[in-house]
Amino acid sequence: MGEFLKVRHSRSTMKGMNRLVWMGVMILLNGLIFSGLGVSYESGTVGAQPGGEQGRDLYRIHCLECHGAEGRGDGPRAALLAPRPGNLVSAATSAKTDAELLEVIAEGVPRTAMSGWSHQLSDYERRNVLAYLRSLVHFQEHPSGTLPPL
Repeated sequence: MGEFLKVRHSRSTMKGMNRLVWMGVMILLNGLIFSGLGVSYESGTVGAQPGGEQGRDLYRIHCLECHGAEGRGDGPRAALLAPRPGNLVSAATSAKTDAELLEVIAEGVPRTAMSGWSHQLSDYERRNVLAYLRSLVHFQEHPSGTLPPL
């Protein structure tokens, strides 16, 4: 009977250890992804590209994993986050001023996975990311080509 308890205890201990290891790996990966792998991209290091292209490149490096390719908050990591990442092309986000959005990019959003990027990206780079975000918003014309009557 004593051997049975030892085997059973060791199996439950192994399951607990596996869970701890798994949680540790997830926390480490999360930290690496959200910290931008500890890399700082100073102005000009992405290439001598116009602001829009540099903004796109920086977005792909730092934002795409959570916010998705089109900024809809549906990136590969989005399902793992609570709350989910913001939809950057929504009417609510589009209505925010550049200053408001630059503050979010720099300082992050409390109680979310959105950490600030002020330590990884220069002000110039954050402005290029914002310019790229603004380019993602596409308004559609009314199908008839004219506005409906009031």
